[in-house]
Amino acid sequence: MSPDHPTPQDSPAARAVLSANLVRFRRERGWSQEKLAFESGLDRSFIAHVERQARNISLDNIERLARTLGVPFHVLLTPPAD
Repeated sequence: MSPDHPTPQDSPAARAVLSANLVRFRRERGWSQEKLAFESGLDRSFIAHVERQARNISLDNIERLARTLGVPFHVLLTPPAD
């Protein structure tokens, strides 16, 4: 494929993308994992596991986190531009 269309092997794993974006948006707001957990109604240990890519997450919970962080759902799953 061309550089404009990376192959799946060239793209980071979805868990890695979600983790990086979650950490970035949380830190931009100056929130701890505990604050994000409280605001989203999720458990702090769950947030920690998602950020460490140790836990699978449902689409419902990704949507919940996106709403809490005030970003569109797809942004949490979009690799950052280099």
